[in-house]
Amino acid sequence: MPGPLAITLLPADDHNGRMAAATLLETAFADGGRYARSRILTQLSPEVPPFYRHAFIARREGDIVGVGCLKAADWASDTHILHLSAVTEAARGQGIARALVCARIAWVREHFDCGRLLVSTAHTRRFVRLGFRSVGTHAAGERRLMMMEFSR
Repeated sequence: MPGPLAITLLPADDHNGRMAAATLLETAFADGGRYARSRILTQLSPEVPPFYRHAFIARREGDIVGVGCLKAADWASDTHILHLSAVTEAARGQGIARALVCARIAWVREHFDCGRLLVSTAHTRRFVRLGFRSVGTHAAGERRLMMMEFSR
């Protein structure tokens, strides 16, 4: 039985965590041109407000088993993007991806009174259950753009 899961923000000074998260993402995404290591490392690096950028990591028994990123898309309209999410192959099917999504939603709702979250996903049912809806009728391959609007 695997140990407890801990999801935290990746600290800005955690170089080893950043490298491990980058390797996980690089392995998960086969498209090296779109998800080159340099781009992944940039997305895992924090950005100062109002254009914040955060990486959330899921650890089990000290090992990073999942990562999910969150960034400001447009600070003026309080639009946020969930992106670059992956779980190690050995840890899939254990609810880690959902827990990472929930942690990022909770962070946004805690820090903003209202706004919207966007995600491009092939896992539409997961996001519908969390309160997202499809935007438009166009799908890019197997992926759909989904949105959640929120307010306190």
